[in-house]
Amino acid sequence: MRAIEFQEYGGPEVLRVVDAEVPEPGPGRVSVDVAWAGVNFADLKARSEGYRVPALPHRPGLEVSGRVRAVGAGVTGLAVGQEVAALTEGGAYAEVVVADAVTVFPVPAGVDLRTAATLPTVLPTAYALLHSVGRLQPGESVLVQGAAGGVGTVAGQLARAAGAGAVYGVVSSESKARYAREHGYDEVYVGDVEADPGTDGLPAWVRAATGGRGVDLALDAVGGETFRQSLASLAVFGRLVSFGNASSAEPWHVGQPELYPGGRSVGGFSILSLAQTSPADLRALAERAFATAVDGTVTLPVTAEFDLADAAEAHRLMGTRASTGKLLLRVG
Repeated sequence: MRAIEFQEYGGPEVLRVVDAEVPEPGPGRVSVDVAWAGVNFADLKARSEGYRVPALPHRPGLEVSGRVRAVGAGVTGLAVGQEVAALTEGGAYAEVVVADAVTVFPVPAGVDLRTAATLPTVLPTAYALLHSVGRLQPGESVLVQGAAGGVGTVAGQLARAAGAGAVYGVVSSESKARYAREHGYDEVYVGDVEADPGTDGLPAWVRAATGGRGVDLALDAVGGETFRQSLASLAVFGRLVSFGNASSAEPWHVGQPELYPGGRSVGGFSILSLAQTSPADLRALAERAFATAVDGTVTLPVTAEFDLADAAEAHRLMGTRASTGKLLLRVG
């Protein structure tokens, strides 16, 4: 079978098409004939700096849609030929991938395989950030970093559907701001917070937009200076949920000076970690999240697709920070 691997860390050019043996599922696991594979920023961090890479060579990719090829011992509820979407530990950039059965989900009725490939990581993540961790209440305000990306696109729509009083986004360009406004955002801050450290542009903008109050909930996947400014944008009793460190900055150590005066709190979420620590909770979360795509509450546009052999081009596009929505690889 064809697969994409890298044998060293670096730019998109390290991705190579290789011929590999078709993997067989062990006990509790399922192999999937891949139709589509999702491209995520975590894949770029794996390629460039070894994020969640156990050893080299490594095959990237965290989510697929396709059909069950084979099931391992002890697997129930899934059948050969069944259309599924799957969250994987890696290896999704291939014609066949193996995943734990608990992270393989039947494709909901009425959803095609191309759309199904957008579901496994982005939709449950956005749902968890707003509801399971962020505990958004009707009438509250939300601030989302990366509002035009995959999670941001879904988070804006989910927040609006949950009755948020106002939904604010942060993007890096005017074109992304226009996109975000089409997907649930009331107002959008345009700027690169990480590139302009030491200023308080975002918190000042948030205070102006909220009449000096700040936001009730902020979602941050960037870390570093962006994390600091997200925290500074919170209202009294506000919550910040961190779900990534795209900036690769040193983590902020948050303590009494930042949290005590305003009664603020900080939470975190990683869908990959949840898959390892509590797969049953992940499954329940995914089912609730997928339902919002089936009933039309949210849509996640596929804004670019590439052949499997062109995975490097997909990485180049995402790395420019010019992409919006979801990027996919056509596999089978």
